Amino acid sequence: MQNTTPHISVVSPVYSGEKMVAELVRRIKENVATITEDFEIILVNDASPDASWAEIQKACAADVRVKGIDLSRNFGQQAAITAGLHYAKGEWVVVMDCDLQDRPEEIPNLYRKAQEGWDIVYARRVQKQFGFWKKATSVMFNKLFKWLSGIKKDSSIGNFGIYRSNVIEAYLEMPEVSRSFITLIFYLGFKNTTLDVQHAERLEGTSSYSLSKLFKLAFDVMIANSNFPLRLAVGMGFVMAFFSFLLALYNIIAKLVGIVEVAGFTTTVFSIWFVGGLILLMLGVLGLYIGKVFEQVKSRPIFVVRETRNVENGEAR
Repeated sequence: MQNTTPHISVVSPVYSGEKMVAELVRRIKENVATITEDFEIILVNDASPDASWAEIQKACAADVRVKGIDLSRNFGQQAAITAGLHYAKGEWVVVMDCDLQDRPEEIPNLYRKAQEGWDIVYARRVQKQFGFWKKATSVMFNKLFKWLSGIKKDSSIGNFGIYRSNVIEAYLEMPEVSRSFITLIFYLGFKNTTLDVQHAERLEGTSSYSLSKLFKLAFDVMIANSNFPLRLAVGMGFVMAFFSFLLALYNIIAKLVGIVEVAGFTTTVFSIWFVGGLILLMLGVLGLYIGKVFEQVKSRPIFVVRETRNVENGEAR
């Protein structure tokens, strides 16, 4: 086991990565070795349904610099990243996906850029290598995210990047249950810049992020970081109150001048249904916030580790 602090840690959450782990490790080692031999690779198995954990164990057996973290169940990508960061000890930490769309060949470029005095260097994907449907859902996700959260995030920037250890320590101090790695990193600030990188084709399979999962992530992050939906609900309430006042005023005037002798049943029913639906919408938005508060105050762990490889006791932050 290594007792010294590694210079670089590479953290990658793994899900459905059985056929990618070996190639991922090989390419990371090949490229990080051009910087230093003092590094570690932390692979977090997020309860993948295939043989990803078996492949991670093989990689760990072949090189003690590869560390394996097996989560007790599927906690999601954001929790898996957080788990890996808890075990990362490097002066610099690289976060990347396991599907090799984040190219390990870009790590030396990110590192060199960081040496110019930056705490964070984000990898900006010049040309996303996604299919039409994935690109379309990604655009929808980012537009919804920006509108609801008020966070002006460059949609070409993902989790891939290099981060100084003090940035990671600050990130881990934030106890949010509803986590988005890149959103919380943006919140922290620090000296940051971007570096244009090539975005590769996925090595194997398809992304596990469906449209429904993307929208769920958008809503979770939005509720955790912004009160915009509450302000939107208040605004809709004022608009409805204004139009209700105008409708009431019209009915009074119409009655006085004899335009309408019998009140309209259709208008009344429509108003009741519309206002009732708006009230339910507002209550639903408020309920989502209360639900998130409930999840947070329970203080349950963000992740639970079932098993580790090449990790000494007490090595987590």
